[in-house]
Amino acid sequence: MAKLIYPELSYKIVGVLFEVFNHLGGGFQEKYYQRAISREFKDKKIKFKEQLPINLAYKGLSLGKYYLDFLVEEKVILEIKNSSKFYSKDIKQVLGYLRAKNLKLGILACFSRNGLIYKRILKGN
Repeated sequence: MAKLIYPELSYKIVGVLFEVFNHLGGGFQEKYYQRAISREFKDKKIKFKEQLPINLAYKGLSLGKYYLDFLVEEKVILEIKNSSKFYSKDIKQVLGYLRAKNLKLGILACFSRNGLIYKRILKGN
């Protein structure tokens, strides 16, 4: 059986997501969830950066920037959506972020009127 990557930190992040969902419910724009998550991270003294720009380059040429919703403890990328399911483009987006930052774990969270769902996404070798 494979060992979980950052189990304690993942548990804390998911706890924050459920705390926010339990108070706000579903149906709001992403920016409101982002603000609430930021507040919870601060309250719980979890180190994070939000809307972190990541440069994407090709052979020294800048192609543009990614903006991570959250980088938690310099280890885990948290991407939030206000949709009712995971889309392959969202999973690919998180995988791209993981490659760009050379990190192992991302969490994709979707807030919807029907509930909160989340998915741990691991960068392949």
